[in-house]
Amino acid sequence: MADQEQPQIYLISPPELDPEGFPEQLARVLDAREIACFRLALASTDEDHVARAADACRATCHERDVAIVIAQHQRMVERLGLDGVHLDGARAIRDARKELGEDAIVGTFCGASRHDGMNAAEAGADYVAFGPVGQTELGDGTRAELDLFSWWSEVIEIPIVAEGALTPELVGAISPVTDFFGIGSEIWKSDDPVAALASLLEQA
Repeated sequence: MADQEQPQIYLISPPELDPEGFPEQLARVLDAREIACFRLALASTDEDHVARAADACRATCHERDVAIVIAQHQRMVERLGLDGVHLDGARAIRDARKELGEDAIVGTFCGASRHDGMNAAEAGADYVAFGPVGQTELGDGTRAELDLFSWWSEVIEIPIVAEGALTPELVGAISPVTDFFGIGSEIWKSDDPVAALASLLEQA
């Protein structure tokens, strides 16, 4: 359950990355801040490309004792030595848990839906992510508002992640009622992701 302790950082990859060059960038961020977990969330459906990226990022993360999960590609988790999977919604959580075992991380994104989040928690998710919390051109304009995080932190014990279009102001407002901030494009679009992350978290 969220409390007044500072939320942990859950890093999310850019949707496209160079398996040769990105790990060095990732390493700088991991070395600069304490990171709880890294999610490989690529837009590509090319399994060879995804596998190369996963191998490179896994090595960088595991050298620093940071867990790495992959978005959607559940079948690749064990083969690539990853720590778990990140799903969309609650429907596949039980199957993922059965396939990957109790020690694997199984998390999910539930948009702004309390109902989906509760179903995910009941199905055995290790965490539930809600978002976007800020304004974005993607999706239908629905946002995960502060009252969702406040309600969850009071009622549900499963950890929550606030992600999507974060700003320093939103980080400051949501910090008391979330366990993790899912941070991705907010820093990777910058020439200096380490500085961008520090700026984003200045009000946390």
